[in-house]
Formats: sequence, C-alpha cells, structure tokens
Amino acid sequence: MSQNGQRPPPATSRHGPHPPTSDTAIFVGHFTMPRGTSFTTHWHPFHQLAWSAKGLLRVSSEKGSWLLPPSLALWIPAGLPHSTGSEGDAVMRSPYVDPASCPQIDWTEPTVVAVGPLQRALVDHLVRTDLAPEARSRAEAVLLDVLSPVPVTSVAVPEPRDPRTRAIAQALTADPADGRPLSSWGTQVGASSRTLARLFVAETGLAFGQWREQLRMQSAMPLLADGLTLETVAHHVGYASASSFVAAFHRVVGVTPRQYFPARS
Repeated sequence: MSQNGQRPPPATSRHGPHPPTSDTAIFVGHFTMPRGTSFTTHWHPFHQLAWSAKGLLRVSSEKGSWLLPPSLALWIPAGLPHSTGSEGDAVMRSPYVDPASCPQIDWTEPTVVAVGPLQRALVDHLVRTDLAPEARSRAEAVLLDVLSPVPVTSVAVPEPRDPRTRAIAQALTADPADGRPLSSWGTQVGASSRTLARLFVAETGLAFGQWREQLRMQSAMPLLADGLTLETVAHHVGYASASSFVAAFHRVVGVTPRQYFPARS
C-alpha cells in the first residue's frame, strides 16, 4: 500500500526522494543525468513537476511520451507510472508536490506547463534548505499559482511487433528522411502494402503515414535542442523545406519549433 492508502500500480516501483514533510508542501529533487541516464518505470505518492534545468528530458507513460526542453515541464499526477531519461547531458530539478497542498490543481492527466524566468527562479529558490517556513510557504504558493498549461501534444512512436513492420520501423529510425511508400517497403520485407498498412494500424494505433510523421518529429527534437537550423533539421528528417517541416511540427506537436524551443528565437 502507498502512503496515500492506494495500492501501487502493477509492475512498477516507487522511486524518488522522500515525500514533502508536514512543514513542506514541495520538495525539489536534483538529479545530474549524463547522456543515456534513465529511471525505469516507477511512481510517486505525490505529484511531480518533471523539469530539466539543462538539456532535454524524456518522460514516457501509457498516456504518451514527451521530450522537454528547459522551457517546458510535465506535471505528472500522483500514482501514475512513468519512466524518465535524458537526451544528451541533462540536469533534472524536479519539484514533488504534496497532493493535499494543491486542491486547486485538478489535472488528472500528464500536463505540459510553461517554465519561464519566474517559474525557474522559484524552483531554484525552493532548492534551498535554509528558508524560513513562512518564506518557503510563500514561494510554494506562488509556484503552484503560476503553473500554466501549454497546448503541446505528446509525441509517441509505438513500436510494431511483427518482424516485417519492425524491420521498417528500425530502418526509418536510422534514416527518418527515407520517404519510400509501403509498396516499396513491401518488396523489401516480403508483404503487400495492404498487409503492412493493416499491421501498422493494428500494432501502433496509427496509419503508416501518421506513424512516420510522429517518428520524424521525435527525431527532430534533439536536433532542434542542439540549435541546428530549421532547414538542416527539415532535410535530416525528410522534409523538402523549413516551411513544410514547421507546418508538420505544428500539426503534430501543437506549437511551432520556435515556440517549443524559445531559446532558438
């Protein structure tokens, strides 16, 4: 049983710092995450604001998958199994929030929020262990008050299981710019385009074109985070121009690349 009286979700484990104390509504965990660091599926009895002060953070759950630059954080409701990893070197500075302290936040699904200078300063402030109780309470209240959702959609790329569709997925992961239609792939893997189309929908929930577009956006994000030009990223993931890539990014993610990575502007 968890501390809030609920059974933990199956096939998961608890992970993270000790929960906030009776004197603290928010505890900020600090994790240095060299390239390739990952925390396997786990859960918390308190809400988490997954945020990376540096680098690109990946968070995945059955609800979706997110790649988060320092300008965005993900509110993860208490009890939700999730995994976390870094794309490159990252520094995760993550507030953990006592659910009893924030009844005004009723997000029952993972929610992307904006992290601007104010939110960042408040998180950095709450890392301190020498704050007077009154000062800490004020900062905690302000942080919770300034969390603002942004219309970002998760970018999930489910892995197909059939050996034929899996071979296509592996090839496209290695070269997302490959624009061959299913008929060409069918010749390579020994299946008709109709069979492959049916398998992609059955195994991933997405039509092949949608799946490939999701993969391209996921492949583009680390490149955008590294500061590559829109033209370079567009060509790397299979778009003829920056404008066509930006349109696809907005369609899939919900915002433009410059809105997702404001440091590029």
